[in-house]
Amino acid sequence: MRAVRKVGVVGWGAIGRVAGDALAAGGIPGAELVCIVDNRPLGETAPAPQMSFEQALDSCDLIVEAAGQGVVRQWGERVLSTGTDLLVASTGALTDDELAKRLLSAGPGRVYFTGGAVGGLDLLQAVRGLGPLDSVTLTTTKLPSTLEQPWMDQELLERMRSAAGPVIVMSGTARDVPVKFPRSTNVAASVALAVGDLDAVRVQVVADPGALRTRHVIEASGAHGAYRFEVAHAPDAANPATSRVVPYAVLRSLAALAGRTGQIL
Repeated sequence: MRAVRKVGVVGWGAIGRVAGDALAAGGIPGAELVCIVDNRPLGETAPAPQMSFEQALDSCDLIVEAAGQGVVRQWGERVLSTGTDLLVASTGALTDDELAKRLLSAGPGRVYFTGGAVGGLDLLQAVRGLGPLDSVTLTTTKLPSTLEQPWMDQELLERMRSAAGPVIVMSGTARDVPVKFPRSTNVAASVALAVGDLDAVRVQVVADPGALRTRHVIEASGAHGAYRFEVAHAPDAANPATSRVVPYAVLRSLAALAGRTGQIL
């Protein structure tokens, strides 16, 4: 009989709360919520004890990161070195080559990534076996308010805030963009992880006041085929920078790690 995975959720926000509540309610057979790690006091409403990170490592065999790229940078190697597995939602942290290498070579714990708000990643991974793609592009369109960043100058902010239609906010590679938008463009890093090359994925970030849904369009082509994936998600009401589907992608990954049978991998 497979052992029950003892799960700690780091970050009790839009992603962690939905995933953690589902775990606490028994929604993932083979996995139980043991603790929550957050830098704010959660009180008695939390469905599991609130612990420090160190306490969580002593109590869990699987940590779910739902708190941002900084947690992956600060704690990723430490989690894995204790033999605890790590499920990463903030894949943008992996645009740091050195960090990615350290995480992928660390252990004995294992690191996993969830696709989050975008599909087609499994097919892009399969296509890698045929050879490199000639072109991979990602266009992400969101409400202007969800894309505002401290590094933006006043001119760009005014263009975004006063726009009557789509405004291109940044163009670059999957290496560059997630660093500039740490809470809004983890999808870019996820696509690059699937393709296997951060610099091969061209990314365009668009602010659109009419974007009632967050839209991601992936287009890829090579000698062996052409592929196009488009998704349009409702943003999370509490945190519009995150799509509502993301915590459910985390739960699907947890189900796979807990050994649920009969599902598409």
